[in-house]
Amino acid sequence: MLLKDKVVVILGPTATGKSYCAIKLAQRFRGEIISGDSMLVYRQMNIGTAKPSEEELETVPHHLVNILPPDASYSVADFQKQASTLIRQITERGNLPVLAGGTGLYIKALLEDYQFSRVEENPELRRQLELFAKEKGPDTLFNWLQKEDPSAAARLHPNDIRRVVRALETALSGDTVSQQRQDVLKYDAAVFGLTMDRDFLYERINRRVDKMLQDGLEEEVRGLLQAGISADCLSMKSLGYRQMAEYLMGRCDYATAVENIKKGTRHFAKRQLTWYKKMPYAQWFPVDRTLNYEKIVTDMADTLEKKCKRL
Repeated sequence: MLLKDKVVVILGPTATGKSYCAIKLAQRFRGEIISGDSMLVYRQMNIGTAKPSEEELETVPHHLVNILPPDASYSVADFQKQASTLIRQITERGNLPVLAGGTGLYIKALLEDYQFSRVEENPELRRQLELFAKEKGPDTLFNWLQKEDPSAAARLHPNDIRRVVRALETALSGDTVSQQRQDVLKYDAAVFGLTMDRDFLYERINRRVDKMLQDGLEEEVRGLLQAGISADCLSMKSLGYRQMAEYLMGRCDYATAVENIKKGTRHFAKRQLTWYKKMPYAQWFPVDRTLNYEKIVTDMADTLEKKCKRL
């Protein structure tokens, strides 16, 4: 039987300290970090994505960070293909791949080796589905997907119209991602999750948003718009960028934009936790109000060392 490549995964909701733990483990085990965050791939989008600093990026090798312009598209299938290649290359160098991220679908698709449909895009069907969503509303479109492919619907948010449309387009072809999934992990993975009390998490989220604003989120978004990056781009639909763009285009006032960023980020954290509940193979480490990261990293390292000794 072929041995599976080893990989360490650090997951958890936004603002729980994944990057810190990933860097510490990578330093201890000669690791290279693969970002599992769908937004860190974009250049020029640093503040709103809470991208690691230049100093942090130089501490250990990082991959899938700053690889695309802001107007490029990026999908879970793209991530799965690139991350799989990176894991193999890092392993061949004798180093340990450390996957750090918060995009649940990306991590799950990589570990469980989702087999994505190769259905050709159908522009006319897509146009009709988008028109249907505009006329009937996103909830009606989502209900349709739930009937056609319940498993795909469970992975998506009803308001993510672009992905719901694509999932329906695939489902109506008779070939779904759900039907092609495998539940056995592709890698010999140690999956570590960070969690914290909800009130504490929400406090950290609110403070993080405040810091983004202090660091210049408004100026970052204004610069992107002035550079010709459309507010309709996939990257500009993400948290922070969408709401700030709406403010800059005069669609809401500043206070409303800020509150919408905070509220949207809190809801995003809840959805992330829902995703992680579908990963029974994850081992969870609670972060308390003392920010006990040193102990957490030590416990993770001990777990890894014991795992290696058993092999």
